[in-house]
Amino acid sequence: MAAPKNLFACTECGGTSPKWQGKCPHCGAWNTLLEQAAAEAAQSGGKNRLSGFSALTATSKVQALSDIQAQDVDRAPTGIDELDRVLGGGWVAGAVVLIGGDPGIGKSTLLLQALDATSRLASALYITGEESAAQVALRARRLGLEGSTLQVAAEIQLEKIIAHIEATRPAVAVVDSIQTLYSDQLSSAPGSVAQVRECAAALTRLAKASGTTIVLVGHVTKEGSLAGPRVLEHIVDTVLYFEGDTHSSFRLVRAFKNRFGAVNEIGVFAMTERGLKGVSNPSAIFLSHHAQPVSGSCVLVTLEGTRPMLVEIQALVDSGGPSPRRLSVGLERDRLALLLAVLHRHAQVATGDQDVFVNAVGGVRITEPAADLAVMLAIQSSLRNKPLPKGFIAFGEVGLAGEVRPATRGLDRLKEAAKLGFSLAIVPKANAPKRADKSLEGIEIHAVERIEEAMDLVKGF
Repeated sequence: MAAPKNLFACTECGGTSPKWQGKCPHCGAWNTLLEQAAAEAAQSGGKNRLSGFSALTATSKVQALSDIQAQDVDRAPTGIDELDRVLGGGWVAGAVVLIGGDPGIGKSTLLLQALDATSRLASALYITGEESAAQVALRARRLGLEGSTLQVAAEIQLEKIIAHIEATRPAVAVVDSIQTLYSDQLSSAPGSVAQVRECAAALTRLAKASGTTIVLVGHVTKEGSLAGPRVLEHIVDTVLYFEGDTHSSFRLVRAFKNRFGAVNEIGVFAMTERGLKGVSNPSAIFLSHHAQPVSGSCVLVTLEGTRPMLVEIQALVDSGGPSPRRLSVGLERDRLALLLAVLHRHAQVATGDQDVFVNAVGGVRITEPAADLAVMLAIQSSLRNKPLPKGFIAFGEVGLAGEVRPATRGLDRLKEAAKLGFSLAIVPKANAPKRADKSLEGIEIHAVERIEEAMDLVKGF
């Protein structure tokens, strides 16, 4: 008999193809087909493809939604306030949490600290597949966690890991990382599509059956997304991402999916000699402290989940060559090009022959359109080389017609600015307070409907 030919499996959807193609024929993703043995590909498809979900949908009778009793889930604190915020209040029994981030950014450090705090109230298990138990103990010593009752096991075989969890029955178990595990039922190497999918599915079934909270650590690709099949993110209950520059001492943990809490929540941490410490006032790290106001700087009140934060937007407009550059750090580059066109058309601020650079201080990434007004004011300030007034803040979305649209929870943003001592604000008219509020005393609010009004106001300050 002829030897079976190898197949190519997609790392995004798990679909197979008899030959390599640049584009997956199943999901349309580019450069995601990896070669694997035919027997493995067949085993990872079909029955095994749904094995991770079979245990999650136990046989039950059909009921009316009104007859089903909804119960609030109980949460156990992690011992780290910022992590509790991102998770929605703490660990949930039977939940599966996936956390990803660049190598060396602090995933293992944070989880080791959280498990140490958890082990003081309940049993906790740390399973390491990338380090030895001695290396974990050495890190614990550096973090000042000597004498911890946390249980540690160095193992990468799925069946043995399941046996450890069933024997110790911990309240929380961490698997670091999912890409190092392998199952004897599959012949592929650890980290392959089939291994990652089957190991994650088996651990998810175990979490739902035993009530143990399982935390999976995942690798990320060079594009910043979690490595492995896309089903890995769909099967888990919560997906967290570590963000931040490894050269900076500050880290952000952001929730992208959470079945038991709000998404887009962030936790802010500072890396110290004793590990990661929560930052109670994150606005302070995203603001530069200038002795005097400088041109090209505007403070934005952005919203991350339920938390309003103040971030400094810096812009530099300089004479460019024949091909002016537009560069943004922490903001979308396409959005910057759009705002420059609106500035030129509706506010008569021309930057066509200028290099424009925009940066969000502190390494934070801003995706909400409420940053538009602050970015445009910072650009105009740099172009005119005239600083904005001291204690000035702005927020609001700007449309293509030049209108300034309201931002969500505008009152909370203004209260945060007033609490930190800011005294002057330009906001969309719809976000202006309708009545007097004691929490806004000391801040002068100017409401605008169009970008031209905002530019005229700034010129008069």
